[in-house]
Amino acid sequence: MKSLLLIAGHAPWSGLAARETLDIALAGGAFDLPVSMLWQGEGVYQLLAGQQPDILQQKNLQAQLSGLPLFGIEQLYVCSESLQQHGLLPEQLVLDVRPVNKKEIRRLLVNHTQTLVL
Repeated sequence: MKSLLLIAGHAPWSGLAARETLDIALAGGAFDLPVSMLWQGEGVYQLLAGQQPDILQQKNLQAQLSGLPLFGIEQLYVCSESLQQHGLLPEQLVLDVRPVNKKEIRRLLVNHTQTLVL
């Protein structure tokens, strides 16, 4: 069976990549495609609680993020090294994500038939 790993590596308000990644995830989930998500690099900021997108006249990503489990997307990961580099803790994030190290990320890449990096 096909499976999709989406890797979100862009800050939430640096363009359309964050929203498009979530749109792809939700579309895949709607069609019962096994979808996993990994946030790394500046993408970890997408998960940070307390954002104020209205200041930038942007839509809030947190509504889409909270909808992931409703679409069967429950395999949610965050790069532990990226959290550390950006001075963030898992408790500061809006989703219950599993921190993973480089070895576990390699395993995720091998265990999915498709990978999209956005």
